[in-house]
Amino acid sequence: MKPSARMTLPPAAAVLALLATACAPTADLSSHSEPASGPQAGAEAAPLPDGGFDYQLGGGYEPPEGVEIVVRDSTDEPAAGLYSICYVNGFQTQPGDREMWLDEGLVLLDGAGDPVPDPGWPDEYLLDTSDPDKRGRIAELLSETVAGCAEAGFAAVEFDNLDSFLRSDGALTAEDNFALAEELVAAVHGHGLLAAQKNTAEETERGLAAGYDFAITESCAAWNECDVYTDAYGVDGVLDTEYPGTLEERGMTFDEVCAHEDTPPRAILRDLDLVPEGGEGYLYQAC
Repeated sequence: MKPSARMTLPPAAAVLALLATACAPTADLSSHSEPASGPQAGAEAAPLPDGGFDYQLGGGYEPPEGVEIVVRDSTDEPAAGLYSICYVNGFQTQPGDREMWLDEGLVLLDGAGDPVPDPGWPDEYLLDTSDPDKRGRIAELLSETVAGCAEAGFAAVEFDNLDSFLRSDGALTAEDNFALAEELVAAVHGHGLLAAQKNTAEETERGLAAGYDFAITESCAAWNECDVYTDAYGVDGVLDTEYPGTLEERGMTFDEVCAHEDTPPRAILRDLDLVPEGGEGYLYQAC
């Protein structure tokens, strides 16, 4: 299963808080059973359309009216007839995949030789981006997932956990992760897809240098950092998801988020677990 959400904090708070993610069950995708035709290798990537978006990492479902962009996990089908973005965990292991990455020798180990987990989600482990050879092997393996995204009909890829170096106790650096990001973005572009920077507002300049085309953010309004992304990628190049708990902690309402001049026009409010419509706790609102 794949994590549903990660919320990035501003640079000053990033080292003091844990990032959030959640596992969700596979959803019934019967309404999107028709496969889409993916871009050909080397083809020019299709730009983001103008319509609204939905963040569906907890499982695919028929999106609300007006939605033209849908983010789904790489194990899900793209939304038929819509611009679909493929979620891939690019810098940490997925729950249940630890042994595969350990066998490849690509998991970061601590001084005792134990795998280093994400403190907030101990069933995910940091990939070791500190070595060029390891980065190359990580990119090679994830390129297979990217190829699957393209073949399935996704139009773009979102790589999560770009900021894993913040959870490495100094073993990894931003330079390490962005060196891997360049390889991953190149793989995405090679399949005629766009690549999204996920969170990590303090590193948008590096994100642009790595070749990212747009940004997918979580709680950028709650943490007053949306303008950092829009300055880099434009107001139409930022897809933002806000969560009720974070807004409550910050003393904000979603109406206030939508009214703020720095909020990108494609900002939505979703439940933290990103459950499919009809599931317990489902929430979706759009500005």
